[in-house]
Amino acid sequence: MGILYVISGVTGMTGNELVKQLLEDGKKSNHILGFDNFFASSIETVKDHLNDSRFEFYEYDLNDTEDMRNLEARVNEIKNSYDELIYINCAAVVHTEHFYHIYETYETNVIGMNRFLDQAIRVGAQKYMNCSTSEVYSMNSWNEHGGVKESDYITMAVAEHSQRTSYATGKLLTEFFMKDAVITGKIKGCSIRFANVYSKNERYPKHIIPFIINSFKKDGKVVLLENSKKNCRTFLNNFDSCSAVLALAKTDSALDGSIYNVATDEEISIVELAKLCAKKMGIAEPVIEFQGYRESDPQRRLLSTEKIREKTGWKPVVNLDQGIEECIISYLEDKNR
Repeated sequence: MGILYVISGVTGMTGNELVKQLLEDGKKSNHILGFDNFFASSIETVKDHLNDSRFEFYEYDLNDTEDMRNLEARVNEIKNSYDELIYINCAAVVHTEHFYHIYETYETNVIGMNRFLDQAIRVGAQKYMNCSTSEVYSMNSWNEHGGVKESDYITMAVAEHSQRTSYATGKLLTEFFMKDAVITGKIKGCSIRFANVYSKNERYPKHIIPFIINSFKKDGKVVLLENSKKNCRTFLNNFDSCSAVLALAKTDSALDGSIYNVATDEEISIVELAKLCAKKMGIAEPVIEFQGYRESDPQRRLLSTEKIREKTGWKPVVNLDQGIEECIISYLEDKNR
């Protein structure tokens, strides 16, 4: 009979790619109930799938009681037509500029996640996938052994250092909700710590890759934070982040309430990232300026993906060069960006 997927934040970077991959896998028996409030996205990201009978979209807010009541009613109405029911929580206040907004991130990332988990348990879902973040690692985002592991202890910046880490603290709490639900036998699931996800479909140029490309496109230069003179990151294409979610969802033995890093090992400095974007845009001598400073910003972020590779066989397939090329083509073609 197939699988019924319920996806929050479905027009965001992770959600819309999940829809694409699920609908393109050829399984006619699967069905998706997706919703979003367009906080940092647009219906444009899923417009090509709106006429597909396997996809139902609702303009719902995770924090709206009536919206969530309506969603639950719809799930109960059709769930018995499917062999399995899987909830995937992609809704989150994710842009760096919002990390300092404690109440907004707490409401969506913590309370909203837990209510969505409670709903999944009430309707009898078999699995719940909790999208967490590598921000949880805070100031312990790398080590000399090839990247931090899920079991490593965390050194976290606190309110004495910066309000930014309130976002990471909230996401960390959701991992405890997930673990508790599994060990008490209520549902199967896991938490996924993504590292710097990017997408050619991102609507707003607030993450670093679309910011760099759009800055060069509009201003002929890019203004980076002073941190960028030292900072290095790995960047995960959202095709790979979503293939990891689905690989985990298909691996029951992995859904023990624990945590999985999802990342690449292609580390690059932010300055070199800007130069790479410029080169691909045909800018021979890019103008890069520096202004501003971000507190409690780790110099590197390098994660070990040994655990998910061993459990599921997953590995990233989109390298950074290819991903940047796709982003540039998409952004330069889009007259609205």
